[in-house]
Amino acid sequence: MHREARRGVVTSAARQEGQATACALITGASRGIGAAVARRLARDGAGVIIHYRSAAELADAVAADCLALGARFAVTVGADIRVPGEVAAMRASLARSGMMPDILVHSAGTAHYGLLEDLDEDEWDDIQHVHLKAAYSLAKHFGPAMSWNRRGRIVHISSVWGIVGAAGEAAYAAAKGGLNSLTKSLARELAASGVTVNAVAPGVVETDMLAELAPDEREALLREMPLRRFADADEVAELVRFLTLGDAGYITGQIVALTGGWRM
Repeated sequence: MHREARRGVVTSAARQEGQATACALITGASRGIGAAVARRLARDGAGVIIHYRSAAELADAVAADCLALGARFAVTVGADIRVPGEVAAMRASLARSGMMPDILVHSAGTAHYGLLEDLDEDEWDDIQHVHLKAAYSLAKHFGPAMSWNRRGRIVHISSVWGIVGAAGEAAYAAAKGGLNSLTKSLARELAASGVTVNAVAPGVVETDMLAELAPDEREALLREMPLRRFADADEVAELVRFLTLGDAGYITGQIVALTGGWRM
């Protein structure tokens, strides 16, 4: 069920002249890459809307961090973005609060490790809904306002597996591949309105999603990395910051890989 946008912590003072005026909605921002993105945009003075599905306390902690880092404001909003109706309700809540975003970062995600023959249909559907159907719903409900204002930045957090495929992660790779194609299509649709749409496709990132890997699997992956390390979530966030708050207004429709040289 959708939860109204709420100020889980006291909002920051009004921004100083010259600070960023952007308002950013980041999905899946209670942890991992989404939380890192929220903190990074906060450092530039953007207002941040921290979406979560069930981890309200973690989202509140991220909001507190964002305010301490200089965010113009930091609010949390709960919604199951797999359900289009909840995305619509989230949009209505933000509009009532005067916090319609001009930056949208879709970072929420889930994964399944295992052979396709062992993957239940419900699990397949869930992965597609979190990554791909949610991106459709978010663009449908937040894209028109960006087009009307002739200003907006949309960034999807994709994956290198959406480019090269992955044995044992067919559903995840398929969802990210679809997300890459949606990115390019949306970029074409929204370009005339001055809205850019890009995807960031990391390789292996040190987040909770790596917890399912056995030590020998981690070591095997590391041996394939030219830089001999996994990415940090903050490095992904830095690229997102460039695409949203940086001088990237002429970049659109791109799937930008961040892999440490892996799968060149």
